[in-house]
Amino acid sequence: MTMQPRAFRASPALAAMMAAALLMFSAGAQASRPSAGTAKAPANAPTYDQDTVIHDAVEFFGKGSAGIAKVIAKAFGEQGRPDAVIKGEEVGGALVVGLRYGDGTLRMKNGAGEKVFWTGPSIGFDFGANASKVYVLVYHLPNLNAIFQRFPAVDGSLYYVAGASINYQRADGIVLAPIRLGVGLRAGVNLGYMHYTRKKTWLPF
Repeated sequence: MTMQPRAFRASPALAAMMAAALLMFSAGAQASRPSAGTAKAPANAPTYDQDTVIHDAVEFFGKGSAGIAKVIAKAFGEQGRPDAVIKGEEVGGALVVGLRYGDGTLRMKNGAGEKVFWTGPSIGFDFGANASKVYVLVYHLPNLNAIFQRFPAVDGSLYYVAGASINYQRADGIVLAPIRLGVGLRAGVNLGYMHYTRKKTWLPF
């Protein structure tokens, strides 16, 4: 399903109130972020190898093979082999306050899969609307249910090279590494967290 870009518009008063609420909530999420190692995937859980992920991601995006290969190599060097991936698309826009919405398919290496949706705040320099594909590497996921929670961004984890970007989000020992290209890069830079759900919701909280 192709998602149509949709800009978020709010009155100045409402925008200011939402901005304050989202900033406070994002800060709280960062402060309460659990330490790594809480979640435990099975020791013998099947995982994706690097060549397979690079080929799949390049085919998914349809471009940017040099940058994609480099950011994936970085993730493998730092996090190892992922046990799941998410392939999806997100839209969003901002006018003082922005909201992002996405949906995709989570596929574990063991064959389990499920539709997922995500929302999150975008506060900063985004303006108007955009739509972009997102490819997410998922680490230490013990089961499908564990994805459905809020994942704060890891400070200082953004890496950009040759038009591609990757950053880390972490909760309960599970690490997500979303990869974006072009306009998707700008869209993802200022995300404080992403909330993954089973059903579509328009609320980022």
